[in-house]
Amino acid sequence: MKQPLALFLLAVATATALPAHAQLLPQAASGKQPLDRIVAVVDEGVILQSELNEAVRSVQQQYASQPGQLPPMDVLQRQVLDRLILMKLQVQRANDQGIRVSDADIDQAVSAVAQQNKMSPEQLRAAVEQEGSSFAAFRQQLAEQLIAQRLHESVVRDSVNVTDSEINNLLASPTYKAGEIHLAHIQISLPSGAGATDIQAAQRKAEEAIAAAKGGMDFHAAAIRYSDAQDALDGGDLGWRRMDEVPPAFADAVSGMKPGDISPALRGPTGFHILKLIEQRAPSRQVVPEFHARQILIKPSELMTPEQAQQKAQELYSRIVNKHEDFAKLAKDNSKDNTTANVGGDMGWFPQQAWGTIIGQQITQLKDDQVSQPFQSEAGWHILQRLGERQSDLTDQIERDQARQAIGNRKAEQAYEDYLREMRSGAFVNILVPDLRDPTPQGKSS
Repeated sequence: MKQPLALFLLAVATATALPAHAQLLPQAASGKQPLDRIVAVVDEGVILQSELNEAVRSVQQQYASQPGQLPPMDVLQRQVLDRLILMKLQVQRANDQGIRVSDADIDQAVSAVAQQNKMSPEQLRAAVEQEGSSFAAFRQQLAEQLIAQRLHESVVRDSVNVTDSEINNLLASPTYKAGEIHLAHIQISLPSGAGATDIQAAQRKAEEAIAAAKGGMDFHAAAIRYSDAQDALDGGDLGWRRMDEVPPAFADAVSGMKPGDISPALRGPTGFHILKLIEQRAPSRQVVPEFHARQILIKPSELMTPEQAQQKAQELYSRIVNKHEDFAKLAKDNSKDNTTANVGGDMGWFPQQAWGTIIGQQITQLKDDQVSQPFQSEAGWHILQRLGERQSDLTDQIERDQARQAIGNRKAEQAYEDYLREMRSGAFVNILVPDLRDPTPQGKSS
């Protein structure tokens, strides 16, 4: 299904680290704002009926070819309003902390959206306006998402640390599981300080969701209808995750499942979770090429212009190739790379991209013992000599790196989820339209 341009995407609010592949496709807000009513007061801000209508319209556009996956309108409106409230709170909190985004940041985000939609920024603007929306409002939505992302980064940076002992303990644990799984989930959250009534209501809702999913309702549709996670409107799809990234209790549940299976309601620290295992794949050995090389780096400085640096590099290249002078001695005497000059320019063994893209490209074009022509990078002018190539099994090293990332991601996800729950429970939120209030006893909205 080709997705429309005006997608409702507030998942950035709870991203653990926005991964490099994360899409940034915000909703397009209406350019014409008629006089309308306030549907919710959020601390010092408000949410208007027109904002809610536009956000709901964006979700409906996203599922235009599969409208049956959407819940009834009253449920959809409450879900969308809850996400608007959470975004409003994050932007307010970020503003209080002095978190800002520049016009250049927004321009870069606009370019990213355009590229994802295979458009130029000018074509993107035309498409937004053709939908009857304001491009200025579109940019404002992008700005709010970027602000929420930076708030997330700030919270995670200050609260997440991974030690070598934690990595060792994870890898040595009998419950450690390798491989990757593709999961979808439904989350029924509990408010901060939930009582028995809240827990019973959440458990009943979880059982209803399981019955619907096992009774023939598409799991993604069930997630849209029942889940209150921030990815609910995306069908609860968690994508591919390494087993060590999944909380241990969930990994244990998934380990006994086959693709297509749905778990019972699992009680977690923030509520009940229902998992569906979509696919899984086993781990494989990570064998990669490594190169051994040495380099001479000539940097421009206050005493050496860029042209003089290039000329110096060309002179050293001629001394190595034509006069057969010793590469290591010339590196010691002339190279300005602090990490390699004292050892004759020796860079040791390294994967192709370890020293950057430019050196990575050069190293593959050389044969063993061949010396490159001088080439330029941001650091200066390089002369590179390739000394060898080998295939290295980096499985253990990569496994440690992945374990560190998995522990960090897990901590970050939990830290930010706790942050959002505390922020939401401590905020003044007054939903003025009775039909938009959550009918369950969860939450503290007025």
